[in-house]
Amino acid sequence: MSEAIPNFEGLLRQALAPVEPPEDLSQRLEAALTNIAELAAEELESWELSSMRDPRNWARPAAAVVVGTSAGAALVLLRARHRATERARHGGARGVAERTLHDIGEEARKLFGQR
Repeated sequence: MSEAIPNFEGLLRQALAPVEPPEDLSQRLEAALTNIAELAAEELESWELSSMRDPRNWARPAAAVVVGTSAGAALVLLRARHRATERARHGGARGVAERTLHDIGEEARKLFGQR
């Protein structure tokens, strides 16, 4: 019975070992989020205002708004986090926090100002 405990602990340590993500994961994620946000914007542009009188037609534009906004917010946070990680190597915690907040605002203006 005492042999089972160290074996179990060893297996647990092995299973919970940290795994490094692929190097291009952030670029792939950013590309996917950008694509989703653009597709949602195109979906909204294709709808005519006259067809919105019928509530049965509201599902697709509402879904496009939710998906586009979520993808845009995730994209803003992803870009700001990437910049904060770069800056954390060079500066103190307070400067990194201030610059990160500034970057979030900047990215949001860029992303939502384009639409």
